[in-house]
Amino acid sequence: MSLTNLEDVFLDVLKDTLDAEKQILKALPKMAKGTVSEELKAAFTEHKAVTEKQVERLESVFKSINKAARGKHCPGMEGLLEEGSELIKEEEAGPALDAALICAAQKVEHYEIAAYGSLVTYAKMLGLKDAAKLLAETLKEEKDTDLALTKVAAKLNFEAQEED
Repeated sequence: MSLTNLEDVFLDVLKDTLDAEKQILKALPKMAKGTVSEELKAAFTEHKAVTEKQVERLESVFKSINKAARGKHCPGMEGLLEEGSELIKEEEAGPALDAALICAAQKVEHYEIAAYGSLVTYAKMLGLKDAAKLLAETLKEEKDTDLALTKVAAKLNFEAQEED
């Protein structure tokens, strides 16, 4: 794909983001399984349900611009999710791993916040009001998830600090 204008950039980022969300859907159950904290496990499980709705919303955005809802491989998300996967494989389950998984999850959230923030801006500039509204809803959810993870971290980081 050649990026020649903002519409091309919008579609490119949209495809990348769809793939990123689908990768996250596959990773969240593994992350939930890798944690010992029931609170963190619940947060990952809840975010999977939210992510499923976000994928549906992205598909609606594609439909609203008369494009097929096809993703484009997102190597950035793949790398972020691989970090979390390696932690689970290499580290012993416990509070320290949980703290590390929260960090890994927040890296994912910040990546998504950046993508959705740009998509909302592009959609508004392109006059795509429906798309902008849908994308802004997801952006808010991503920010809310990041805040929820911060709250869980406030507790779990202390537990990890006390482990020795």
